[in-house]
Amino acid sequence: MKTLCVYCGSNAGNDPIYAALARALGARLAQDGIALVYGGGNVGLMGIVADAALAHGGEVIGVIPQQLVDWEVAHKDVTRLEIVDSMHTRKARMFELADGFIALPGGFGTLDEMFEMLTWRQLGLGRKPCAFLEVNGFWQPLMAMLDTMVRERFLHPDQRHDMWHGDDIDTLLDWMRAYQPAQAEKWLDEKRRSQLKLTPEDA
Repeated sequence: MKTLCVYCGSNAGNDPIYAALARALGARLAQDGIALVYGGGNVGLMGIVADAALAHGGEVIGVIPQQLVDWEVAHKDVTRLEIVDSMHTRKARMFELADGFIALPGGFGTLDEMFEMLTWRQLGLGRKPCAFLEVNGFWQPLMAMLDTMVRERFLHPDQRHDMWHGDDIDTLLDWMRAYQPAQAEKWLDEKRRSQLKLTPEDA
């Protein structure tokens, strides 16, 4: 595992604990020789995690669309800054660069980026680990929503458990290093399974 992508807020939140977590993660990645891929910003948790990795001698690769460069939120001091034409290109490029994905607290963008990676993995388009690093109970409501999806048969149990959620960076990195993807794909109803000529065990 050489490179990890971190998704996180362009704001720092209303509690210093969020910034402290971002600093701890950035520093730890650098100390372990893991390059950081992130959204290329100099603001919020994005800027904090990048600065922490740089301060500890880490490699930091920012991927940012031209629109945000024009808004003057690009981090000019990262190891490498890649400027792309759109948010879609940004997500694809971050996927190419990273061996896994970590979500720190954030808003719409953080959820959009992480859930696209989870969807790609569910569809067999990628087999890279995804983790939600917890602090202050931030991710608990989301985990409850995922449990509801499983209960109502919109999400396969194997896919629900094929991600990590916790508050310890050591445990997170150990899980990522040992990661083996789940076998199950999406739930398939009988009609769709028949069309694909799959057995129930395949689905």
